[in-house]
Amino acid sequence: MPRPTLPIRTRRLVLRPYTMDDLDALHAIRSREDVTKYLYWEPQTREETEKALSGWLASTSLDNEGDVLRLAVTLADTGELIGDVLLIWTSEQHQGGEIGYIFHPDHGGKGYAGEAAVEMLKVGFDQLGLHRIIGRLDADNRASGRLLERLGMRFEARFRENEFVKGQWTDEAVYAMLADEWRELTES
Repeated sequence: MPRPTLPIRTRRLVLRPYTMDDLDALHAIRSREDVTKYLYWEPQTREETEKALSGWLASTSLDNEGDVLRLAVTLADTGELIGDVLLIWTSEQHQGGEIGYIFHPDHGGKGYAGEAAVEMLKVGFDQLGLHRIIGRLDADNRASGRLLERLGMRFEARFRENEFVKGQWTDEAVYAMLADEWRELTES
């Protein structure tokens, strides 16, 4: 698969590879209970964030099925790290991918997550030629579900008590978009 050209710039954001200099700002996001409420993990210690960040430094391309492109999202005018977005190449045979995002709540309601997620859909559909991209989330995370709907993704399924997370069974919601739906959305 072709490698995306990085960094990706939008009117307000820069999506770029992580560096170890991002540790403090990243930890300020991943250590918050309100950020991790619907995620698989509890608020992280600095050491846990550092370990995760170390693993992401090479996540800048999608060369093989299972690879993850994870990018830091920064404000274009200040360089402040406000979150991250990812695209996972889930299946070579089925040309599938998955997007995800995590943002600092102080930057919520400004459209940054949607702006960054659109760029990951562009990478997946326009650059990598994927056929289908999904977004999976805790079904109780309605704000994230509404964001996926605003992106043009359709709600496809709610899997009841599909995953055991943080000591309890949780429902999983799945949203999806096909390449022809993406083209229809972006070419009109």
